[in-house]
Amino acid sequence: MAGHGSTRVILTALAANVGIAIAKFAAAAYTGSSAMLTEGVHSLVDSTNHVLLLYGTKRSRKAADTIHPLGYGRELYFWSFVVAILVFALGAGVSLYEGILHLLHPEPTSNLKIALLVLAVAAALESWSTWEALRAFNGANAGKGLVRALKDTKDAPTLIVLLENAGALAGLAIAAAGIGLAWWSGNPMWDGVASVLIGLVLGGIAVMLIVEAKGLLIGEAADPALVEAIRACAAGHAGVTTVHEVLTVHQAPDMVVSVISADFDDGITAREVEQTVRDIEAAVATQFPIVTRVYVRPLDPSAA
Repeated sequence: MAGHGSTRVILTALAANVGIAIAKFAAAAYTGSSAMLTEGVHSLVDSTNHVLLLYGTKRSRKAADTIHPLGYGRELYFWSFVVAILVFALGAGVSLYEGILHLLHPEPTSNLKIALLVLAVAAALESWSTWEALRAFNGANAGKGLVRALKDTKDAPTLIVLLENAGALAGLAIAAAGIGLAWWSGNPMWDGVASVLIGLVLGGIAVMLIVEAKGLLIGEAADPALVEAIRACAAGHAGVTTVHEVLTVHQAPDMVVSVISADFDDGITAREVEQTVRDIEAAVATQFPIVTRVYVRPLDPSAA
């Protein structure tokens, strides 16, 4: 999922947002709408974020070396955290600033039909991007409900695209309502109110992204089902009497490191223990390709 699937999702979102940003800024200049300008900034920030995610995805695939012996997978989570900060600082911050400025110094708007038309086109493009992201996300989380899948996912890029798109669609609806009310009532302050509300929506989404990216950057365990499957795989080898801890941590969405602590039959030789350890490591690597590194630690029962 962190490979071609996520890359396609990011590229789709990038293409949609670049087109949307250009249209929104043109409409903002033509109509003088604060909400439309806010939406333009929103799409520009999203486009920048997608470029950063593509960069992080590429960097995360760099081979392990002596400096980073477990690989560069977590670099993807670092750039995801940067993206979350940008959504908060630029997306939400600029939206709130523009909205408050427009409320304090309201200016008349014109040609609002053009603004509403641009918002409709933007909604269509955002819906296309969201559909692609949902299709990829559901394919990787079959059998889970959407809320549970969003909570458990380790695929930060797709999660970011989904939440950003949700914020974008909400922002488009708010902008359309604000522009529509300003047009209907003749009061331009509705335009500023819409900008403030968009900023609050973006701020909420940014906080969610920051919390999720922080957890992944620190290191989150693999899905409990995978942990138990690894445990069963290790326990099924001759000479293993007890499997104690099975520690896992995601280095990237499709990179897991696992450490298995196990007790071995006292009647087997040290050479047989070494061979069993190699067999377990090979079996785990074969059965679970997502586990890129696995280490087996023989454990004295008295130390368990």
